[in-house]
Amino acid sequence: MYNQKSMSGRVADILIIAGLSLLAILMLFPFYYIFVISFTSYQEYAVSELILWPERWVTDAYDYILKSHEFIRSIGVSVYVTVLGSLVNLILTATMAYAITRNIWGEKVYLFLVLFTFIFNAGMIPTYLMVQATSLINSYWALIIPGAINSFNLIVMRQFFLSIPNELNESALIDGANDIQIFTKIVIPLSKPAFATFGLFYAVAHWNTYFTAILYLNDPAKWTIQVILRQIVVLNDPTNSLASAARDAAKSGFLPPAETIGMAAILLATLPILIVYPFLQKHFAKGVMLGSVKG
Repeated sequence: MYNQKSMSGRVADILIIAGLSLLAILMLFPFYYIFVISFTSYQEYAVSELILWPERWVTDAYDYILKSHEFIRSIGVSVYVTVLGSLVNLILTATMAYAITRNIWGEKVYLFLVLFTFIFNAGMIPTYLMVQATSLINSYWALIIPGAINSFNLIVMRQFFLSIPNELNESALIDGANDIQIFTKIVIPLSKPAFATFGLFYAVAHWNTYFTAILYLNDPAKWTIQVILRQIVVLNDPTNSLASAARDAAKSGFLPPAETIGMAAILLATLPILIVYPFLQKHFAKGVMLGSVKG
């Protein structure tokens, strides 16, 4: 009886592992295909677009992209917006979350306003009119200020601050510390998982900024990497100098087509997030469980 149950359990484990492995392969295949195509030569890509392993690996697409001032500038813009925006998001979210845990006057009113914005959104047109009225059009701040505080992140971070033992705060108050000192010297050091988690969430959101960049930035020189990627990969826009030059050069046979350049651009645009994540993984694994356990 024991052996029969043990055997059935092993079969179930094998089936689960096989199913999850197949699912992982299906999810990783698009990334693998993008990687392969980005290193494929023009001659090989012209014969067949479905290539699983190139006969000859070339870096023509990467060489061409890295020489493009337009692409490099958009990378710099995205890095600037991501770093500055994430810092603003974390500072404002953490300070407000901490403030509404200190039994201040009107604490419930502030919390209600946060919950109200979480449920109801003003919409695109009122938000655009607000950005326009504050003279933020064609400014990088238009990508940062309107979404400076995410309601969900603030609520979860507040719950995390409430889970910190109150005895630590009381001991610090007895020693003469004020709220700012308690926040900077006790709360922040104990909240590294929360800051790592929400910092990564905010950073990914800023890095993937596309619609707001199209909406608020009129100067193409200020466009983020995602806008440039859409022009190369999806629209294949003739007005885009990088894409049009790639097509013209590909027709003459000197450079890879715009498709392979687009694949290389996708990998280069994904690389910064892949580099940052391992440094936050230790805290991120703890942070994803924020609010799930109390006590």
